[in-house]
Amino acid sequence: MLPPVETDEEWDAVVPDEAVMRPGAEDLCARLGLAGAPLHRFPDGSQPVYAVGDHHVLKLFPGAAASDGVTEARVLAHVHGRLPVPTPAVRAHGAYENGWRYVLMSRLRGENLAHAWDRVPGVDRERVAGRIGETLAALHALDPAPLAGDLGPGDWGAFLDRQSAGAVARQRAHGLPGAWLEQIPDFLASVPLPRAPAPALLHTEPMATHFLTDPDGWPLTGLFDFEPAMIGDPAYDFVAVGLFVTRGDPALLARLSASYGAAFAPTTLLAYTLLHTYSNLPWYLRELPTSADTLPALAHAWFATS
Repeated sequence: MLPPVETDEEWDAVVPDEAVMRPGAEDLCARLGLAGAPLHRFPDGSQPVYAVGDHHVLKLFPGAAASDGVTEARVLAHVHGRLPVPTPAVRAHGAYENGWRYVLMSRLRGENLAHAWDRVPGVDRERVAGRIGETLAALHALDPAPLAGDLGPGDWGAFLDRQSAGAVARQRAHGLPGAWLEQIPDFLASVPLPRAPAPALLHTEPMATHFLTDPDGWPLTGLFDFEPAMIGDPAYDFVAVGLFVTRGDPALLARLSASYGAAFAPTTLLAYTLLHTYSNLPWYLRELPTSADTLPALAHAWFATS
């Protein structure tokens, strides 16, 4: 029911088109014993994701991202019931057709934290930040060895070398002005990053949009979207935390770090920001405007804890 999607052009033509996607989702639901269940496509995220009734979520992965479907299923199964915050339970997963894969999972309750954040009172924001710190500590404490065959990058030092070599070109492609671009090589060279850290399971994007909350007391009710998970340096996970949870608030990052049990140097976190797989510094500068005009000053503005 779903056509092959192996190129960017096919992705752009097929994935956003509900006239193509919905019949495929309905057909797959029928094969999974959920025929006739109401389908609602979530508007966020790069992959097509559907609520299937009140109790299930169906996430689809085109052939171009089929390995992400394998990662999602394996990591969800590995972490389920082992973190302070609920994660989806895998109900079924596998190949569909024409290279597509799927994961059928339980539906978590709650409201997207990013959408609710402006309504969360200050004292509750501190508690939420602490809970996120506890959750990351628990995630990073899990043994990642059972996932090593499915998750990259494998050699962390080689990953850093690849990302560093492409850092300037990556940010130039995003439109970063030259005054920032020219600082990147020397800044990265000045920050010592571990080439063989104690391996930790990384979510890689523990941002507010991937947490759920309940306005009745503002507990965290879910953490989802593990498809980009990796094994590597725990500090890498604090990029998304600092940019999209604490958002340059040193008190909030200090609370989160205290609950996590460790704090990382601001320059370390900005270096990982530049080396992150999805790094887009112009976007971050729009999200978190600052008067900083050097990378060390920017590191302090975004990632300081005092």
